[in-house]
Amino acid sequence: MTHSLGTIRQMWQLLEPIHATLYYAPEAFEQVAALGYATDERWPGYFAYRAAPLGPRLVRALFYSFSPRMVERHTATAWATATAERVLEARGVAVDRALRKLLGDRVDSTDLRESAELARRAAESASAAGRPMAAANAALPWSEDPHMVLWQAATILREHRGDGHIVALQAHGIGPTEALVSHAAAGAAPGEVFGSRQWTDEEWDAARERLLDRGLLEADGGATEEGLRLRGSIERLTDELAAAPWASLTADEVARLAELLVPPVLDIVGAGLLPMQSTLGIAMKYDHA
Repeated sequence: MTHSLGTIRQMWQLLEPIHATLYYAPEAFEQVAALGYATDERWPGYFAYRAAPLGPRLVRALFYSFSPRMVERHTATAWATATAERVLEARGVAVDRALRKLLGDRVDSTDLRESAELARRAAESASAAGRPMAAANAALPWSEDPHMVLWQAATILREHRGDGHIVALQAHGIGPTEALVSHAAAGAAPGEVFGSRQWTDEEWDAARERLLDRGLLEADGGATEEGLRLRGSIERLTDELAAAPWASLTADEVARLAELLVPPVLDIVGAGLLPMQSTLGIAMKYDHA
């Protein structure tokens, strides 16, 4: 079944908050603190949680838009603090507790079970070829609990999309720092939000110069018409590369899943857990014509 790219993007927008619960929930910080990770900022736990399915190896190349120094700082010693197996166990406990708290009685509802079953079907049909982050999470065992099934499916589909997004950036000649500068210029979020990726001012300025030379940025840092066109092309290709798993569901099933996801997503967003602005540009609209 072929779905419109607008539908593919809508499903990402609905599933992303479910996945992102792991990185912001108090329960997630409690679990990594118990393992011995620092929690004065979220990055030690973030890199440990997200890299744990890959095992104890450097993952710098897979965290495309993060400063490689930042990735290495948080991953080089991550497995000296706790093994990947212990981090995965803590990750599961954190998500279980967080979603039970956020969703309340909804955790045991037939609607959540139905949404988990539909999302799992899409996730299990996602090809692991050339998708290392998706493949690592897809290789993990499935829980018996619907809210955990939904979270794992959201995570596999999210990482599958992210793996494809890196391909789309590279296909358009956009490197890691340029990816952030061009996204900020297109209005995804203020430039200071992208500072969380910890590139130096010199690296950010050099990326701006490269984009200026390509006619993608105005002198004031805003995107030119060509810059906006290029970002739209990147996002369209990302959506195209993310579409395959959804072909396993009919149009009615995708629409039903979207309907079922709205209440739990509103629970999560309404809790004020997630930041109002992020580097993802998840609310940005693009013409898929």
